[in-house]
Amino acid sequence: MKKNIRPYLEHHPKVDSTCYIDEMSVVIGDVSLAENVSVWPFAVIRGDVNRIQIGRNSNVQDHAMLHVSHKSEAKPNGSPLMIGEDVTIGHHVTLHGCTIGNRVLIGINTVVLDDVIIEDNVMIGAGSLVPPRKILKSGYLYVGSPVQQVRPLTEKEIAFLPYSATHYVKVMNHHKENQHDY
Repeated sequence: MKKNIRPYLEHHPKVDSTCYIDEMSVVIGDVSLAENVSVWPFAVIRGDVNRIQIGRNSNVQDHAMLHVSHKSEAKPNGSPLMIGEDVTIGHHVTLHGCTIGNRVLIGINTVVLDDVIIEDNVMIGAGSLVPPRKILKSGYLYVGSPVQQVRPLTEKEIAFLPYSATHYVKVMNHHKENQHDY
């Protein structure tokens, strides 16, 4: 196992063979990465006190921080981090113990906190804050701190969501094809 992909206690990351994990990122503990997930430089995915699951074709961009909340007597399941398919997690995004549906784009420098539920087909504008336990309904653009529902997504924006994820799969494959030991 690579030094940047490491266990925590008895939990070992499960990484599909099609994934790309940049050597300058870190994946720790109870983490499951499905097909074609890409993890870019300086991203941290830390599943030490709960689990993290990332669905196929999703990407975790540079400097993203993904973490969870531990299980307790008051909250037996804690707050795991569950991310669907075709999700684009922008640069410097912080995700903490939330649930994200499929075909979601989370803009640069956004913070999403515990027990948030983001439904399918959602865009969140850059620099937004999604406070704990908020539910973002499918088919809308959300922006602000705290985040507010702004308007329905256009057909073009909805089509862009899987395109963004597919584009990152292509970029990931170019990086994998051109890796060299210097």
